[in-house]
Amino acid sequence: MPHWVSKAPQAQHGLSRRSAAVWLGAVVCSGLLAACDGPSVTGGSAGFKGIDISGAPYGRDFALTDFNGQPRTLADYRGQVVMLYFGFVQCPDVCPTALTRASAVMQQLGPDAAQVQLLFVTVDPERDTPALLREYMAAFDASFMALTGDTAQIKAAADEFRVFFKKIPTGSSYTMDHTALTYLFDRQGRLRLALRHEQSADDYAFDIKKLLAEKTH
Repeated sequence: MPHWVSKAPQAQHGLSRRSAAVWLGAVVCSGLLAACDGPSVTGGSAGFKGIDISGAPYGRDFALTDFNGQPRTLADYRGQVVMLYFGFVQCPDVCPTALTRASAVMQQLGPDAAQVQLLFVTVDPERDTPALLREYMAAFDASFMALTGDTAQIKAAADEFRVFFKKIPTGSSYTMDHTALTYLFDRQGRLRLALRHEQSADDYAFDIKKLLAEKTH
């Protein structure tokens, strides 16, 4: 486990109670529940391990900045399968687990990992500076990219992807309650799948391989 886990403060996520959380269940974070919320989805899974949300009327794009100061949108990653995750550096459990799993997925993919991009969107721009985000990503995988922006830009991105986040006071500091799922985009930049936090690296790798095997139009 990366050193970030032991260095993170022992803050806890709060409990979000959005009604849409039911369809994706919940994940355990420091003894409490962090909701994995999202919209209702109809139709089959088309053989995927995650929830097939192809054609969903959301998750179309974002306008953020990477930790190198470059403006970024989904179009910058066209041609790659994208894993998109919202989190924050001082997350004590869920985020390090998600990134450790993503790193394991990249190892499973072998040479095909070059066709996959992990994007980590901070929900805590107040504390997550570009330098800190760069160091945090490097602790898990050199290819991982973190995105940030001002409060309005982060909220706009979260709203577009139906991601919930909220600042939770913890004594003299705070932690963040946030949606803990990973979105997968195909190589044409289309939102295809939502993967739950409790799913395994094998599940993630399976679905990514299926997306990589699809023919592009």
